[in-house]
Amino acid sequence: MQMKAALMYGPNDIRVEMTDKPECPKDGLILKIMAVGLCGSDIRNLTTDSRKGNYPFIYGHEIVGCVDEVGPEETKYRVGQRLFLFPGTYCMECDSCISGHSENCENEHVAKLAGTGGFAQYIAVGGEKIRYGGIYEIPDDVTYEAASLGEPLTSVFACLENVKVGYADTLVIIGAGPIGDFMAQIAKIRGAQKVIMIDINAHRLEMAKQFGVDEIIDSSATDPIEAVKKLTGGKGADKVISATPVNATQTQSIHMVRKGGIVVFFGGVPKGSMTELDCNLVHYNNIWIKGHFGASYDQSKRAFRLAIDKDFPSDKFITHILPLDEINKGIGLTRSGEAIKVVLHPFD
Repeated sequence: MQMKAALMYGPNDIRVEMTDKPECPKDGLILKIMAVGLCGSDIRNLTTDSRKGNYPFIYGHEIVGCVDEVGPEETKYRVGQRLFLFPGTYCMECDSCISGHSENCENEHVAKLAGTGGFAQYIAVGGEKIRYGGIYEIPDDVTYEAASLGEPLTSVFACLENVKVGYADTLVIIGAGPIGDFMAQIAKIRGAQKVIMIDINAHRLEMAKQFGVDEIIDSSATDPIEAVKKLTGGKGADKVISATPVNATQTQSIHMVRKGGIVVFFGGVPKGSMTELDCNLVHYNNIWIKGHFGASYDQSKRAFRLAIDKDFPSDKFITHILPLDEINKGIGLTRSGEAIKVVLHPFD
């Protein structure tokens, strides 16, 4: 049997075509994908030689759908159930998991059990993934689109919790993309007093205001370091998060934070690249620098609950819903800054 999928044949070469539908594992299920979010990391992978010539390949990891088929040995789920498929999985047996840091699970096989394959109409979910977990049921009164935000919210949720953003912090977010907008919204939920957003895209900055951003800085026209100092009475912010894939914003971030403040490197930068830091400033100002990636099992569950909460403004984040056939259009809308979050429908 065939299904529609967006196959990557190389950098910027994404073709929506028919391919073989996966077979149902004996101890697993087939999920009919009803919606899949288009993530910044997907776009980075789709527009670079991410597979080192190993193509074709199907990306997509913000997956929600309904169970289409179950194997004869699968007993946990039934046909018709609405499920969110979290791409991370945790063994809960290694030293990292046992110590409460399952985001650093050392079992690479387990961690990659359900990593990608969502830009398609169906995906196979094996029994091993089901046993280890990371699959959450979607309530009937929640849209598939809203539930798909559970994945991109997860790392943001964990980051702000880990550095204890709350009342009455002044928080600087560098990068007004979807992740930056999620950060602003959750920071306000957590009680941040002032959120300052920095970007080079004026349209993105204007859109960010609806998510609780108090001040915007267009760093293409203004020195962002001086602007932050001015907005904070010369002291700097309590916390600064660099949420871009650019080394330069990491360099700038330590000049925006107050003495004793915290800087977070959230966005991944090009592999092998080096960031220049004024280490004397870090040393004498007692600045803490934290790298952030992923979320613990517990945080992923709570982030999903936030995404499906009736009071969370999911509709504001999802600016475009497109058929899978228009994935290339979605990539363009996201890269230009016109879209905040694009969700794709494989069956439209």
